[in-house]
Amino acid sequence: MNIDRFKNELASRPKAYLDINNYFSVLLPLIYVEDELHILFQVRSLQLNSQPGEICFPGGRIEEMELPLESAIRETIEELNISDSQIEILGELDLLCTPFNTVLYPYCGLLKDIADISTINFNRQEVDSIFTVPLQTLMEAEPIIHPLAIRFEAGADFPYSLVDNGKNYKWKTGTYPVYFYQYREYVIWGLTAKILNHFLEVLKAFQ
Repeated sequence: MNIDRFKNELASRPKAYLDINNYFSVLLPLIYVEDELHILFQVRSLQLNSQPGEICFPGGRIEEMELPLESAIRETIEELNISDSQIEILGELDLLCTPFNTVLYPYCGLLKDIADISTINFNRQEVDSIFTVPLQTLMEAEPIIHPLAIRFEAGADFPYSLVDNGKNYKWKTGTYPVYFYQYREYVIWGLTAKILNHFLEVLKAFQ
């Protein structure tokens, strides 16, 4: 092996995430409602196979040869039926790696030139309804946080004979915090609430 060549190859090689096979991006959309900043949320269509009726941000799977930001903008355009000129990207939030072999790229953006959310002709095949929550209300809210335990569960054919202590091996454990925000009849939870909480904490740090 040529060490110098290998060193150069490592330096130029695009970096990825081990064991990750799902890549998604979302947009946390801010919008002015009567001169007050709100966050816009979507209720997923009840006809969808995945998470019907749950609350989310615009977003979806990153397509081949597509950058994460391009995906977030494309999905927002497709789901809300707005133009790219109505989206001003404010920045990128922290990446979210889930225990489910998934990486999620969240962005924050401002929706512009929308007089009233009732004028948004959202995609009925993907979105059941939309609503907004005043940003200040969320800034003052205390989320419910419920930690879930994460444990490894080996299959029946796991080769314990290759592991020290076999079936008595002490697997690492961890916790996965699940966030809940409640607003009127809406419950915002899961990955959406986790991204929302991160965004609010970033915003508070600047105040």
